[in-house]
Amino acid sequence: MLPEKAYGVVDKTGEHADKPSKTYRLLADLGDIEGFTDGLEAVSQAVYKILKTERYRYPVYSSDYGVELSDLYGRDCDYAGVELERRIAEALSADERVTGVFDYDFTVVKNKIRAVFTVGTVYGELNAEKEVTVSV
Repeated sequence: MLPEKAYGVVDKTGEHADKPSKTYRLLADLGDIEGFTDGLEAVSQAVYKILKTERYRYPVYSSDYGVELSDLYGRDCDYAGVELERRIAEALSADERVTGVFDYDFTVVKNKIRAVFTVGTVYGELNAEKEVTVSV
């Protein structure tokens, strides 16, 4: 007998089951974990973690996890802005709960680009941001 819902398992109808959303609640500002979270808050936490993780840097994560930003350092702001939009969307699309990334707003201050954007999820929309130092 198969479980009703499990990631990577075919359910009773022959369809792939959804990945569960429930996870530990990360208190990022304290560097601590407390209780559990689910739904939109869990996706918001996943977005935060994906955007804080440089892709390919940590062997514990798969090659699909994280965002590639390290090669944007020292680049022209125009190039970096276009790439930042593409790379954020690509990184977040690896999470099956994310349905799209849109409404980007870029601000350039000195040597940093700050991107503010909306992430569409199966639970609703959430706002996110990412700041990258591009030139020295």
